[in-house]
Amino acid sequence: MSVKQAVDSMLSEAVDRKLIPGVVAIATDRDSAIYQGAFGVRSLGDGGEMSIDAVALLASMTKAITATAAMQLVERGLIGLDEPISQKLPALASVQVLDGFGRDGKAILRAPRRQLTLRHLLTHTSGFGYDFLSADIQRFEAERGLPTVLSGDPAALQIPLLFDPGARWEYGIGIDWVGRVIERLSGQTLSDYLSEHVLGPLGMRDTTFHLRPDMRSRLARIHARQADGSLVPTDIELAARPDFDMGGAGLYGTLVDYMKFVRMVLNGGAAERGRVLQAATILQMQRNQIGEIDVPGIFSADPSLTNDLPLPADNPHKWGLAWLINTKPLDTGRPAGSQMWAGITNCYYWIDPANGIGGALMTQILPFADPVALPLFMQFEAELYKSLR
Repeated sequence: MSVKQAVDSMLSEAVDRKLIPGVVAIATDRDSAIYQGAFGVRSLGDGGEMSIDAVALLASMTKAITATAAMQLVERGLIGLDEPISQKLPALASVQVLDGFGRDGKAILRAPRRQLTLRHLLTHTSGFGYDFLSADIQRFEAERGLPTVLSGDPAALQIPLLFDPGARWEYGIGIDWVGRVIERLSGQTLSDYLSEHVLGPLGMRDTTFHLRPDMRSRLARIHARQADGSLVPTDIELAARPDFDMGGAGLYGTLVDYMKFVRMVLNGGAAERGRVLQAATILQMQRNQIGEIDVPGIFSADPSLTNDLPLPADNPHKWGLAWLINTKPLDTGRPAGSQMWAGITNCYYWIDPANGIGGALMTQILPFADPVALPLFMQFEAELYKSLR
């Protein structure tokens, strides 16, 4: 059985059994797609078929693209990875660490013991977290009347650190702050900067913070997984014109476009329309940047948005400057030193520089780490590696 037959059968079966509404999967080598398939519908109930060019909320798949933009500024000498970030963005000069709550219920805050840097922000060792992963942040937001980051309100960024920069790994809003740094240093909105320097050179026309009408007509709807396993369409969308471009989670796009980004990484920063990053920078981004710290995984403080996703203790995972790195081979066939990450809407991608391949699988389902979508991504990956043997 060919890889296309095997993957087509696997994905179509998941749709036919009503385990997922719809799915897109694409794999690529350094030159072009080696598999692509789309099955099911964009939304339950309206009959619109899922297609290869379906548009999805990429959510945290945005982070690697924003990190790429930041590393362009590093290459240009506009910022260093280890200089105090407050020298470039004064808004971060007053950030404090949350040391719990007093008997009166008010937050106890103190100054951080070391300076916050771009490296901390890119590697999720800054101390910034997410409210859906931290009850303490939820409590702080409630006390101060702050919105959540998905609101598109910049006030959502005014949360404290959960620990001193560099102390451990915690997934959070650091890359949203990186987006603000890019805006400050470039004099452009993040949307405009990415369009000119990253998305444009890559030919990623269908990737944007602001949905065009022709993209909306292809938009896959986000569905919520119920306790009984069924799926219900939701009206969840990011604000059409948010007050700031969320560098950590705000992009909508297609997997066809995202493969152009993956190919750029596989080709050491080179793309069809020009070089996006230097080869040495790509290699730096692909190396462990957190030393002895391990990435423990994701642990939920809001079950409507994410399930727990602990990472295996026998295969320590690290973080580069844009993505997760497995230090040992995976059962799927993905070798050690590969990269991957995901979006909260159950979109997943991986990049394997050793074999020169990568791929992604897209659904639009909440909560994250869905018991159907995540295993489907791993099975898709495994079928691709079988074809290489």
